[in-house]
Amino acid sequence: MPELPEVETIRRTLAGHVAGLVINEVELIWPKAVSGWEGQPFEVLVAGRKIKTIDRRGKYLLIRLEEDITLIAHMRMTGRLNYYSEKKEPEKHTHVVFRLDQGEVHFSDVRKFGRIQAIPTPLCVSGSALCKLGPEPLEQEFTPEVLKERLSRKKLPVKAALLDQHVLAGLGNIYADEALFRAGISPLRRVDTLSEEELAKLHQAIREVLQAGIDAQGTSFRDYRDANGEKGSFEQALQVYGRGGEPCKICGQTLEQVRLAGRTTVYCSKCQK
Repeated sequence: MPELPEVETIRRTLAGHVAGLVINEVELIWPKAVSGWEGQPFEVLVAGRKIKTIDRRGKYLLIRLEEDITLIAHMRMTGRLNYYSEKKEPEKHTHVVFRLDQGEVHFSDVRKFGRIQAIPTPLCVSGSALCKLGPEPLEQEFTPEVLKERLSRKKLPVKAALLDQHVLAGLGNIYADEALFRAGISPLRRVDTLSEEELAKLHQAIREVLQAGIDAQGTSFRDYRDANGEKGSFEQALQVYGRGGEPCKICGQTLEQVRLAGRTTVYCSKCQK
């Protein structure tokens, strides 16, 4: 699933192509991929409107249109938004085609979990899943004190807490594993056992690993691509994620792999206390 660095990379690459363009037509190949608002069809709300800006909130893309309409796009497991400068025949898993006055944007999704919702911009937060998201980990307002407060009522393993989007927006399996490794904290540790010093290290590690992911344009294993169809390169920098059974790059000990909060979790039992 695309996490904060991947969605931010999609935002940047897509905005570079489509900001200021008009959506002339919407072709719904699989109509269930989209939803309108209060009986108004998705294509009616969208067609004819200019794309003003593209923002991000956690793992969601917010495509701001004229006349106070926002498209909230969630890629889920395998969703993609690709820009093409010329008309292109939809591929097998393309569900929506946005035809612009210059080029097209195709929304595709192999597993059909991704969705795009059209909603009045003033209701963008209160009328959607955005209202329940935690703070943005790369914003200046996200401090060690904020992290401590968000975790304060939890009595579960720290990895499980970090995956909760109500605690922190945008962090997923890849970057949670990597941040915990950088901070030297076992994913199995209960949140309420972390010291002030460990919370400060975790806060710093979260910010560092997410920024490194953005700088590398995300992590591509199978499905993720940016709006240009390009892969990210952060896979080359991964210390633990996806490396269960391999030697730790720091100490050489075999990396442990367990199932935690329904997700595969990899860590070094020597480096992460």
